[in-house]
Amino acid sequence: MVVTTTRSPPPAMAVAALIWLGVGLTLLLLEALGAEFDGLLAGALAGLAVSLTTALLPLPPAAQLLLFALLTGVLLLGLQRWSGRRRERAIPPSHAADQARVISRFDADGEGRVRWQGQSWAATNLEPGRALDTGAAVMVMGREGNHLQVVPLPVPESQG
Repeated sequence: MVVTTTRSPPPAMAVAALIWLGVGLTLLLLEALGAEFDGLLAGALAGLAVSLTTALLPLPPAAQLLLFALLTGVLLLGLQRWSGRRRERAIPPSHAADQARVISRFDADGEGRVRWQGQSWAATNLEPGRALDTGAAVMVMGREGNHLQVVPLPVPESQG
């Protein structure tokens, strides 16, 4: 007696679940690779959720697409609200955060040291024609590695 087995095609539910799994993983991979699109994470999570749902419940394709769209929208709005709340809690930097004090006179090459945010930093004067003596206030314009780039602040007229 010869028994032949024929493979039946996988049920439509399993195929749909695998397709949604592929969509979710692809969007997640794009997000991980740094693609610049705001909805990728929400879309990836929604795709994975629809994959799980279609593996458990038989949903027609239109319902799957509707579920994907709704989940993506809800997740995107939730992420935006959460992100907005995090930004509101941040303490805005004060104007003094950009200022530093010269702690060693700048030489003719425009190199010296400043105290910025409680630390001593090597710095370059971006206006080397203007002398910077100890105690002078400077504005931090940028940073290159562990070297600050500064410019002198105008001296108030009452001190001039």
